[in-house]
Amino acid sequence: MSIHHHIVISKAQLSERLKNLESDRIERTISTNDTDKFGMAICAFAKDFPAHQKPGYLLIGVRDNGSLSGLKVNDELLKNLGGIRSDGLILPQPQMNICHFNFEEGDVVVVEVLPSNFPPLRYKGKVWIRVGPRKAVANEAEERILIEKRISSATTFDTRPCIGATLTDLNLDAFTRNYLPKAIDAESLKEDNRNIKEQLASLRFFDLQHNCPTYAGLLLFGKQPVYYLFGAYIQYVGFNGQTLGADINNEFKFSGDLFTVLSKLDTFIETSLIKKHPIPVSALREETVKNYSYWAIRELMMNAVMHRDYESHTPIRFYEYTNRIELMNAGGLYGNARPENFPNVNDYRNPVIAEAMKVLGYVNRFSRGVTRVNEELLQNGNGSAIFDFSKLTVFEVTVPISAHYLAFTDPVTDPVTDPVTDPVIQLLKLLTKGEFSSGEMRATLGIKHRATFRDNYIHPAIALGLIIQTIPDKPNSRLQKYKLTERAKHFLKEIKK
Repeated sequence: MSIHHHIVISKAQLSERLKNLESDRIERTISTNDTDKFGMAICAFAKDFPAHQKPGYLLIGVRDNGSLSGLKVNDELLKNLGGIRSDGLILPQPQMNICHFNFEEGDVVVVEVLPSNFPPLRYKGKVWIRVGPRKAVANEAEERILIEKRISSATTFDTRPCIGATLTDLNLDAFTRNYLPKAIDAESLKEDNRNIKEQLASLRFFDLQHNCPTYAGLLLFGKQPVYYLFGAYIQYVGFNGQTLGADINNEFKFSGDLFTVLSKLDTFIETSLIKKHPIPVSALREETVKNYSYWAIRELMMNAVMHRDYESHTPIRFYEYTNRIELMNAGGLYGNARPENFPNVNDYRNPVIAEAMKVLGYVNRFSRGVTRVNEELLQNGNGSAIFDFSKLTVFEVTVPISAHYLAFTDPVTDPVTDPVTDPVIQLLKLLTKGEFSSGEMRATLGIKHRATFRDNYIHPAIALGLIIQTIPDKPNSRLQKYKLTERAKHFLKEIKK
């Protein structure tokens, strides 16, 4: 069973490696739950300190003498190992492949770790390296060697030097007081005697060779990033309608270093964007309906910041209409990510920025955000987010407003402005007579096909906030019926006029 990508070791090659007890590219263990040991080993192999330019192998189920422990592999073990890559404990993310082989004496799990282009990697804030059989925390001289290796292989835009910028362009207080203690473990930080440039360089925010900040450093801690990157800001516009031609209710430009902007953006989404309605569920209990899921919108916005193309002069667009939110950032899908495998495969245009956002707590886990976004949106009544990959040079996502929220808005101050089709009007007129199940409505209206009824009648009416289920907590209940909302009753009165 393979969890990740292109495993290059065969069963025959594994058998040879079991016998070779001298290789410094192999670590053996019989433990199946020592996450720290696994993380340290993966971190050390990814840095390839001896410069083998070959993968390292963590072999689970193998004793130090090369004999097998009799391990029986289960899915939980493979899942936990895969989680080491995505949980953000190793930063930046390592490239690793996981599979297992069956032998008569027991199973062996192989974690193949590829050399990273972005050393030094850290596991829980510490730089682990391997030289021969030794695995230890790198000292300052060893870490400097890793930084020099990275400079020669840096490929992404955020790792490049921003020629012309200087140390004075950075807010060093934000870096030393607020970022360093989160990125580096306390013990290592206490013993760190390096100057500020070397500290920045160790986290890929400064280029020692060119004596200037990297673009990642400038974006995260720059006093004025837009001076060097003209499109490095977020433009929010709130429209009183559903098109770009509608009147503007509010607009705001989120500009400055990401360390500050992300905090402001987070607060804005939670306190200004998210609107709530309390609704009575029973005589003793109320529930709250929201126009959007805070976590989902926050995650989508953080993804836009993390994955955007910062070489473009186009800012991130954050538009709120009366019936939806649209987010758009420069840069389409990147690297291995393609429309046919999204969101199951992810790649990082800005790995250093992604790492920093994980350190600061704006990203919880890598590669799972979109899946949870849709779970949150569906639960909130928004429906799934709509991703548009057709515009090649930009990435766009649309989130409809919650049908649950619309159903309980004031029909006078927030009337229906979307076009309402004839099938939906037929449905509303039927429901003026009482509550009906889906089957009862189809029979009364003479519609045979369930899919036709669902797509042309039920779903549009729910999306407009005109009907709701009588048992919303159990959408698939056999007792489920539908009824008109106050919004629908007001709409029917208006069309009578």
